[in-house]
Amino acid sequence: MRCMDTPDARRIGLIVVDHGSRRGASNEMLEVMAGMVADVVAYGIVEPAHMELAEPSIQTAFDRCVERGAQMVVVSPYFLLPGRHWDQDIPRLTQAAATRHPNVPFLVAAPLGLHPLMARVVESRVEHCLAHVAGDVGECEVCAGSGRCAVAYGSQAAAPLKGTTT
Repeated sequence: MRCMDTPDARRIGLIVVDHGSRRGASNEMLEVMAGMVADVVAYGIVEPAHMELAEPSIQTAFDRCVERGAQMVVVSPYFLLPGRHWDQDIPRLTQAAATRHPNVPFLVAAPLGLHPLMARVVESRVEHCLAHVAGDVGECEVCAGSGRCAVAYGSQAAAPLKGTTT
């Protein structure tokens, strides 16, 4: 939709949507991310959603946004690059969710893509992993408890540097 008046930011519902997983820990990470987003954006309503495999679904999140007073809903794909999910699946699921709320406009935003800050995110993650295998910091929130952040050599099992343990 073009040339429309957008409501006050406090009345915009933002849905942060990922693919969804059979792994509960992965789905919980999206809830944490949605909370982090809510802490920094001006939008008064932020809800997590999974495209499939887990709740809350896009339908559930859209309903929650409207119940919380959203006058517009923006769906932000928590995906790195455009693909079928962004191009087809998420718009289709959002359109279906919106049919329950015909007077609430919606927008499916672009995925994270080539945003300049993504290079900094990559740098930060790599620097943390290198510092971890050097024994300078603990595991990050993604690897915590998994022991996955370790250096490997050819066909050998992964091993930490400097005698550190994971």
